[in-house]
Amino acid sequence: MGFLSKLFRFGSKRRREETEYDWDEIVYDHSEVDFTDEEQRSRYITNCLEQIAEASKELNLLNGEYSLVTSYLTDMEEIEALPEENRQDLNHVANRLLVLEQERKQYFDKKNRMKDSDYFRMRKQEDEVQEGIVKLKEAESYSKLVKQDMQRLDRERHAYEYRKKELYTMQANLRGMAVIFISALVACLLMLAVLQFGFQMDTYVGYFITVLAGAVAITVVCVKYIDADREILTVERAVSKLIQLQNKVKIRYVNNKKLLEYYYIKYSTKSADELEKCWQTYQEEKEERKQFAEAEAKTEYFQHELVKLLSQFRVSDPTRWINQASALLDPREMVEIRHELILRRQSLRQQLDYNNDVAQTARKEIMAVAKEHPQYGAEIMEMVDRYDRESS
Repeated sequence: MGFLSKLFRFGSKRRREETEYDWDEIVYDHSEVDFTDEEQRSRYITNCLEQIAEASKELNLLNGEYSLVTSYLTDMEEIEALPEENRQDLNHVANRLLVLEQERKQYFDKKNRMKDSDYFRMRKQEDEVQEGIVKLKEAESYSKLVKQDMQRLDRERHAYEYRKKELYTMQANLRGMAVIFISALVACLLMLAVLQFGFQMDTYVGYFITVLAGAVAITVVCVKYIDADREILTVERAVSKLIQLQNKVKIRYVNNKKLLEYYYIKYSTKSADELEKCWQTYQEEKEERKQFAEAEAKTEYFQHELVKLLSQFRVSDPTRWINQASALLDPREMVEIRHELILRRQSLRQQLDYNNDVAQTARKEIMAVAKEHPQYGAEIMEMVDRYDRESS
C-alpha cells in the first residue's frame, strides 16, 4: 500500500507539474553546451539571434497595428471634441450615408430578384418585347382556333365514315333481302304450279298476287339499294372535301406551330403570359436598379463629403469612418467601438512587451555567454554585429 500511495502521489505531482508548466516563458540553459566546440557554440548563438529576429519581426508588425489602433482612438477623441456647429454638419452627412446604406441593404435583401442574365437579355430586346408579346398572343390565339377547326373537321370526317359504314351494311342487308324475296317468289310459283298441274286447281289469282308481291318487294329493295349507293357517293365526295380542308388547316397549323417555336426561342420563353410577366418584372427591376444606381452615386458623393469634413480637423484617417456612419450618430456604438479598441490595444501591448522581453532576454543570454567565455567574445560579438547589419 505504501508503494502504491507513493506511486499515485508521484503521478499526481507529475501531472500537476505538467499542468503548471508555463508555455510562454523562454528558458535559456547553456550548461549542457560545450562552447569549446565551434559547431555547438555557433548553433547556440545563432539560435539566440534567430529568436531575436523572430521577435523583431513580430514587433514590426505589432507596432504598425498598435499605431493604427492608437490613431483610431485619437480620431474618436478628436471627433467627440468637435464644436456643435461642425458636429451638426458631420451628423447630417453621416445620417444621409446611413439612410442610403439602409436602402442599399433593402435592395440586396429583396427576394425573387431578377437574375442578371434574364435582366440583360430583356434589356437587349427591350424595343421589341412588347411587339413580341402581341405577336405571341395572336399566334397562340390562332393556334387554338386552328386546333378547334381541325377537331371539328375530324369529328365531321368520323361522322361521314360512320355513315358510310352504315350504308355499306344497309346494302349488304338489302342484298340479303333481295335473295330472300326472290327465293320466296320462286318457291311460291313452284307451289302454285304443283297445285295447278297436279291437283287441277285454279291458281290464276295466286300467280297474280305472288308476282305482284314479289315485284313490289324487289322494287323497294332495289330503290333503297340505289339510294344507298347514291348516298355513299355523296359521303365519299364530302369526305374528300373534308380531307382537302384538313390538309389546308394542317398547313396553317404547322406553319403557326413553327412560328410559335421561333418566338419561344427568340424571347427565351414558353408562353406569351410568361413573357409578359417577365417584361413586367423587368420594368420593376429596371426602375429599382435605376434608383439603386442613383443611391450609389449619392453614397459616393456623401462619402466624399464626410472625408472632406473630417480632413478639416486632426483626424489621421478620415476614410475609415466611411463605414462607421452609425457610430458617428449613436454615442453608445461609439463607446462600444472605443471599448473594443482599448481591449485590442491592451492585447497588442502585451504582445509587444512579450516580444521585447524575448529579444532582450536573448541579447542578455548572448552577452552572458560572451562574458563567461571571453576567449570567444570577439567571435560572438562579430556574429551579433553581422546579424545587426543584415537585419538593418
